[in-house]
Amino acid sequence: MATLDARGTLTGWSDGARRLTGHPAEAVVGRPARDLLARRVPPEALTELSGTVVLRHRDGSTVALSLRGCPLLGAAGTPDGYAVTVAPPDEPALRLTGENFRQSSLAMSVHDVRQRCLRANDTAQRMLGVPEEDLIGRGLPEVMEETGADGSRFRRHLRQVADTGRSTRYEAMTPAGSRLGEHAWTIEMWPLRDASGDVTAVGVAGFETTEQHRTRHRLALLNEAATTIGTTLDVVRTAEELIDILVPRFTDFASVDLLDWVLGAEEPLAVPAEDVVLRRVAHESAATGLPDPSVRPGDTDVYPPCSAPARALREGRPVLTGPGDPDFDGWMRLRNELVPANRPFRDRVSSTLAVPLRARGTTMGVATAMRVTPRGPFAPDDIALAEELASRAAVCVDNARRFARERTTALALQHSLLPKGLPGQSAVEVAHRYLPSGSAAGIGGDWFDVIPLSGSRVALVVGDVVGHGIPSSATMGRLCTAVRTLADVDLPPEELLTHLDDLVAHLAAGSPRFSGPNDTSWATDAANSWSSGSCTTNCTVVRSRVSPARSYVTGRPSTVNCPAPGRSPPLSSRISVVLPLPLRPSSASARPSRTAKSRPLSTNGPSSYPNDAPRRATRAGSAGSFTTGAFPGRR
Repeated sequence: MATLDARGTLTGWSDGARRLTGHPAEAVVGRPARDLLARRVPPEALTELSGTVVLRHRDGSTVALSLRGCPLLGAAGTPDGYAVTVAPPDEPALRLTGENFRQSSLAMSVHDVRQRCLRANDTAQRMLGVPEEDLIGRGLPEVMEETGADGSRFRRHLRQVADTGRSTRYEAMTPAGSRLGEHAWTIEMWPLRDASGDVTAVGVAGFETTEQHRTRHRLALLNEAATTIGTTLDVVRTAEELIDILVPRFTDFASVDLLDWVLGAEEPLAVPAEDVVLRRVAHESAATGLPDPSVRPGDTDVYPPCSAPARALREGRPVLTGPGDPDFDGWMRLRNELVPANRPFRDRVSSTLAVPLRARGTTMGVATAMRVTPRGPFAPDDIALAEELASRAAVCVDNARRFARERTTALALQHSLLPKGLPGQSAVEVAHRYLPSGSAAGIGGDWFDVIPLSGSRVALVVGDVVGHGIPSSATMGRLCTAVRTLADVDLPPEELLTHLDDLVAHLAAGSPRFSGPNDTSWATDAANSWSSGSCTTNCTVVRSRVSPARSYVTGRPSTVNCPAPGRSPPLSSRISVVLPLPLRPSSASARPSRTAKSRPLSTNGPSSYPNDAPRRATRAGSAGSFTTGAFPGRR
């Protein structure tokens, strides 16, 4: 209470006024009351002698008080002064404030500076599973640790706010194995001060952010999947990359099973209506202390129509199932009968999600995810995430499958066009080696042929069709057939390449795949014509490229410099060089020795000779290599 005279000068100041404003009596008595005002008093408050007045606290802060004035009448019956008191709190408003704390959807509590709980609302009690009477006077961190939550971190932040007087906010997670279940929380703490400004308690409010946390987690998985799934053109590796994304962050167990035709060269087959046979490609389990999966990678398993994988394949959509679903329970009973050792794992399964792997309208297999207790079941948003991940993986699997099928087809086509065996030659002995590259670029159009000619002559042909895959192998077949046909006419090598050049130009003009005769996707060839007589042996080298030819004399390579014809596309320049091969006479006949002279032809890089030619011929090119060694004089 405070008293004022008729002029508004303070004449009295109670201890209660000191506690509310922080000003002692000796500092305010005798001063005008307006010196304590932080804001102007509303006119109606002066008229009615009642209203809310904002005063300036001693520490500089403001204090809003509901004041009432009572006139002090003098002998003449007129007011000689006023007695000012603080109105009692509004009881209805106070009750609403208390109900707001108690019924708040946020978990709220009040703690003293020694971290003991003073009050906890209904949400906090429900979340902790403990009534308020069991919380009052106890340290809430201890109760949190009993429920599996991180109480030490909570205690550390309580102490920080009490010591520094500053508010704080942090995020906390409760694991799936705790009594609270898997949840994310944002917890805010702030100091509660008394009239003197000292921190006497700490207020706490926690609001659940589980959905926001899961959304961020799903986006992180999708971003990671975009860079880690499909890094190779390998079906099995792609399936393993999908499993690495799913386990353990999305599920406790995951597997990828494919239809058998996906791993072969067959065309897509329809999904069976009854039992489905799938081949396990990859799986992973995050659960500990349980037996290994009953189906190993590479093995097949039969899925009955009631199983989640078979339903997902048949219906072409994700299937979410779990305990209580008749189909799921029937499937688990069948698995327990077949493999009883894995029953402990199946008894803990809380949810199963099977998603078909579909790409370009074709179903290739299914990805299955299982969660076990105490982890909660899959939610609708989890289904959408699994669909997105499976869709990305399915496209990569289909790309790998198509690449493997084309590579297999191209390799089979190329091998079918190469000579199965070389006929015996009277002029030369021929050794050859074909070494395909392990590069992902695919099978190219490297080829060779050995064609017997009249007069103890033989033609050695090596060609390289630029490019990879089936088109290059098909072009190789055309040129190989053309060269053999032209060689039967017994044309000189340079004329043979002239006709072959005309054929390439004709094919380029009639095929939309090629832009014209200057298209470098066509071929380059080298043809050697050997002639062997009683005293001399000559080799005519004709190259369609402008790069130097190479010959090997006494095991040492030497370069044959051909005259440059200027800028020309492949197969449009023909250079002919005759190489005389010196002979070493012998007592039996004047014929060359096998070890004295050799002539190799190769594609896409040099050969490593000299002595053990067929075994040491190697290649470091992009799609494959042929090396053919010709040794004159073997009859």
